[in-house]
Amino acid sequence: MSQNTIAAKRYAKALFEVARDQDRIAQVEQELDSVLSVLKENADLNKLIKHPGIGADVKIGLIKQIFESTLSEVVVNTINLLIEKGREESLEAVVNAYNKIAGDALGEAKAIVYTPVELTEAELNSITASFSKLISKQIRVESVLDKSLLGGIQVRIGDRLYDGSLSGKLERLKKSLNQSQAL
Repeated sequence: MSQNTIAAKRYAKALFEVARDQDRIAQVEQELDSVLSVLKENADLNKLIKHPGIGADVKIGLIKQIFESTLSEVVVNTINLLIEKGREESLEAVVNAYNKIAGDALGEAKAIVYTPVELTEAELNSITASFSKLISKQIRVESVLDKSLLGGIQVRIGDRLYDGSLSGKLERLKKSLNQSQAL
């Protein structure tokens, strides 16, 4: 495990404890996700925040200007602390670690469902019910279109991938055939 991952988990745990004390676990999770979303959508802003040649005070001022009205003080302070400590690169890892800690505490898990076509609400509900039962947690589903899949679905929950895609089945068949030929 890298030093950045270890540090990210520590920041996430500290943020979670503050959010829990303020009874804002879900709100902080949503705010962190929105920050990541903004940074992913705005590549120039992301580069600016992560650029080592730009001073921390400039980055903090920029974060304050962009997010102050939409984020809670605890989230802004956490981002500012990451910037002050030169750990801007760890923001995504902190958000992912926080989401895992928060999900575990709330008995929830996030599932990312990859499909080659758009799913209906009924299909998403069916997937949610099936995987909720499988892992004994409430599931929050995010649907992602992946045209590289030939058919079927892939579901990622945490670090586990449930592969029910046609391409995954073909790959497993190929491995099976190769192993049987090696014998």
